Amino acid sequence: MRIPAAIRASKRSPLLQVVKSAAATIAAWLLAGWVVPGQLPVFAAIAALLVVQPSINQSLSKALERSIGVIVGVVIAVALGLLLGSPSWIVLLAIVVAMLIAWALRATPGTGNQVAISAMLVLALGSTPDYALARIFETLIGVVIGIVVNTLIVPPVMVAPAKRDLGLLGGELAASLDRLADALPEPQSPAQLQELMLEVRLLRPMRDAAEASIAAGEESLTLNPRRSTHRSDLAEMRALLDKLTPIVTQTIGMTRAYFDHYDDSIGEEPAVVAIADQLRRAGHDVRLAVQIADVAREPEALTSTIPALTAPLVIRPPSSAHWILIGSLMEDLRRIRGELVDED
Repeated sequence: MRIPAAIRASKRSPLLQVVKSAAATIAAWLLAGWVVPGQLPVFAAIAALLVVQPSINQSLSKALERSIGVIVGVVIAVALGLLLGSPSWIVLLAIVVAMLIAWALRATPGTGNQVAISAMLVLALGSTPDYALARIFETLIGVVIGIVVNTLIVPPVMVAPAKRDLGLLGGELAASLDRLADALPEPQSPAQLQELMLEVRLLRPMRDAAEASIAAGEESLTLNPRRSTHRSDLAEMRALLDKLTPIVTQTIGMTRAYFDHYDDSIGEEPAVVAIADQLRRAGHDVRLAVQIADVAREPEALTSTIPALTAPLVIRPPSSAHWILIGSLMEDLRRIRGELVDED
């Protein structure tokens, strides 16, 4: 039986993240058990486990979420315990009250769940004020240890995934320009036209993946002691993505226009050969931009470091059957050239 995708991630977390979570949990358990003796330090271990996140910024957010959730949940449990005593049904009542209060306060789902869980655990294990205060203190110990461990043990910097995804986008964008250049002068079958469109549509999800990776990298630098080393790299990758994004749009638009207005006589237009040549030059310069930003997947296979784009084309008017397509291609090509040579 295949394991459902809902319980499996697309890729494993780094092993270092597992080690850090384990170290934080063990340290929180031992320290909380020594500082607050008498009860198993479950709250401290859970807090430390949850607080160790892929970035320090996320760790602080999770720490705040966990701390507030525990404090509110403990207060609810103690108040209900003092008012109603300790019948078994009070646990269910505490869960419902905690969920309603979290909803009224517009708490995040994580905070709301934490309020309900904390209220349930306190009432199930002991609802006296002294016990409740000890659990709050224990939680704060786990939160602090989680943050300290995540900060001191190789703080995660998510630069490599951003570089990888941006390199993949640049390579596929250049390949899409080359494929369109190869298709323009030659007759195409319906299957070839469909394949051309399917391949160029991959650019949007690849662009979104690069955007998400760069955003994750930028977040990983927040409050990170190693941020000064990598800030310039991510700024350069962000600038390159901003340059490539309009080219992605223009490339998809050019391919769509060719698909919609195709007929077998397009290759006979004098302008088509010149446009195809400029598309190949644009593909070359996209690879060059990726190479300069040091995000190329295969540095040894990259082309000349000299930009290949020439001055804007001046062409003869196309035939009346093709002037819409040729005009559309020329306008998109002009915009691509403007992005690559930094023209407004």
